[in-house]
Amino acid sequence: MYRILAPLLAILMALALSAPAAAETLERIVAVVNDEAVLASELEREMRTVRQQLQQRNIRPPSQEALEKQVLDRLITQRLQLQMAERTRIRVDDVTLNRALQDIASRNNLSLEQFRNVLERDGIDYAAFREDIRDEITISRLQQRQVQQQVQVTEEEVENHLDNLRARGALDEEYRLRHILVAVPEAASPDEVEAAREEAASLREQLVDEGADFARLATRESDGQNALEGGDLGWRRGGRLPETLAESLQGLEAGGISEVVRTPSGFHLLQLEERRTTGGETEEQTRARHILLQGDNARSRLQRLRRQIENGADFAELAREHSEDPGSAERGGDLGWVGSGALVSEFENVMDGLNPGQVSQPFETQFGWHIVRVEDRRRQAAGLESRRNEARQLIRQRKSEETIDRWLRQLRAEAYIERRLGE
Repeated sequence: MYRILAPLLAILMALALSAPAAAETLERIVAVVNDEAVLASELEREMRTVRQQLQQRNIRPPSQEALEKQVLDRLITQRLQLQMAERTRIRVDDVTLNRALQDIASRNNLSLEQFRNVLERDGIDYAAFREDIRDEITISRLQQRQVQQQVQVTEEEVENHLDNLRARGALDEEYRLRHILVAVPEAASPDEVEAAREEAASLREQLVDEGADFARLATRESDGQNALEGGDLGWRRGGRLPETLAESLQGLEAGGISEVVRTPSGFHLLQLEERRTTGGETEEQTRARHILLQGDNARSRLQRLRRQIENGADFAELAREHSEDPGSAERGGDLGWVGSGALVSEFENVMDGLNPGQVSQPFETQFGWHIVRVEDRRRQAAGLESRRNEARQLIRQRKSEETIDRWLRQLRAEAYIERRLGE
């Protein structure tokens, strides 16, 4: 989910530190991205935020020069995505933005007015904060569009995935990981590939032979999207990783460093922080109905249907009449019993926040606009179908991450980028 759903305390600490003093703002250009400038004041604001985040994670930051390079690369990537969103007419209207802000506030047990007052009390410009959130939602929608066009999961892939996990004895394995990527550009020459391989081997030598701190090295050197979090990937199922990366973890003890692994995106190093087994657990399952609509006025149409339901109309009948989901419309929108991972995360996040009998406000996923009503909940032993659903979602997530990574590298390769740090 978006960074906007972070705990309020972390947001306030990071943003409070990131607010630059007006008298010290330097409007020097530190990069040019196509026809737009990235200013020194923007870089300094993001630098302060990143330093605070590293401090919260107990990661010692790298040198000023190395951190500036990593943060500037992040700003350039954000700017490229916002430019593409503008070209492809992706817009986040004020209604959607206000709903996201209300979500942040409610998750921190505040009303929107109280949330705004807390921000302003801490010297944070509420208008600027709103636009930061708008940018994050815009980028998320852009990435969803890229993924939706390219990512498909077949039943054969699901079965092969489960068979591979069984063969490795990793069906119920989860790993807490850190990651370093040495990226290889699109259409790289043999010399460029070999240089990247040597760089990855040198980083592994620093980790294994010299005892370098993995998180600090990742922050300084990694080309991965999690570099500025010390390469932290959190807990990952074995099946959420490309097979070559998952295999590199076999036999590693806690704290161990993998061999250098090659994938299409480059050369990887993993640190296994912890390993756990999740087999034999029960899972919470939800029985729900939904109505899906698509098109420019889908949200307002769903609001009208929701009012009809509040006034006593039958949800199932309205779903049969109006829903554009061919898989569930004829069943009155019934999705059956579903466990975690069976549905896209945006849908599950809304559904999981409802009590039985409660109907959501209209919300958007990559498939269109929805309203959902929770019928019931139960706890069940995780069965084969649940494992298939989880595998399907994990494969989709893994493919999505790989697709976004390839797309971002292509986006950078095709852009005019001029870095001016040190001038």
